[in-house]
Amino acid sequence: MDINLIVILGPTASGKTRLAALLAKELGGEIISADSRQVYRGLNLGTGKDYDDYLVSGEKIPHHLIDIADPDYEFNVFDYQESFFACFADIRARERLPVLVGGTGLYLEAVLKAYRMVRVPINHGLRASLKDAGEDVLIERLKALNPAPHNTTDLQDRVRLFRAIEIAEYSRVGGREARDGQPPLKPLIIGLRWARNVLRRRITKRLKERLAAGMLDEVQKLHDTGICSWEKMHYFGLEYRYTALCLQGKLSYKEMFQQLNTRIHQFAKRQETWFRRMERQGIVIHWLDEPDYEKLRRKVRELFQ
Repeated sequence: MDINLIVILGPTASGKTRLAALLAKELGGEIISADSRQVYRGLNLGTGKDYDDYLVSGEKIPHHLIDIADPDYEFNVFDYQESFFACFADIRARERLPVLVGGTGLYLEAVLKAYRMVRVPINHGLRASLKDAGEDVLIERLKALNPAPHNTTDLQDRVRLFRAIEIAEYSRVGGREARDGQPPLKPLIIGLRWARNVLRRRITKRLKERLAAGMLDEVQKLHDTGICSWEKMHYFGLEYRYTALCLQGKLSYKEMFQQLNTRIHQFAKRQETWFRRMERQGIVIHWLDEPDYEKLRRKVRELFQ
């Protein structure tokens, strides 16, 4: 098969990164991350930047699209697609194999389906007019512009709602300059999945490990140094949202852990739903149950032949 990209996808805590690094080592590849939060510098434990996973037999496997944006920049799917194709072209030019790994469904789709993207500028006037609107009003505004939002997580986060309305308004008035000419991808896509009860245990275990490693200290430092306000923490996802509430005294440590753990489990289910949707839209995913490296290795060899 004329494969020019291997994709390893799966829900949070499925072990994607380590398996992808082992595979990249064997096949002479380099990792391209598909994680919407790991692009940000300084957000480490909360986003799961397990740098040790990239170290294989004493060799650091090259990895890209991690730590490429400051937290005050609103990195978006257009930025990601642009950055991915630049990385892909560079890796291929050096006759290496790109290995795309991650769980951010929108980023994966934007690449695999070669979305024709438009860069939408920030509309400060629009944001000012919406700043006092309730979330119900914002959702109705977005649905009036776009009755079937592509990314339903936009409906669950106020900052994302602002951006989604901004994009929909820009498209309504005829925004153009879509990018064409992406290099053709011939991907082999491997999905990792675990039994529900096993994945739940893995998620809880990893959360405990990250808290023990100092995740609360990381969030406190991000706030104290002025990198992120408490309000901005909400934008960076569940771990930052709930630890920030705990640090502000709005949740006890026990409440924070229980609520955060539950929400991460729910997030993993939404990821799996997104991957099933990708399949319904024609993206072929070869699933690997209870994955380990030997299973992955055999599956890739089988599909390459």
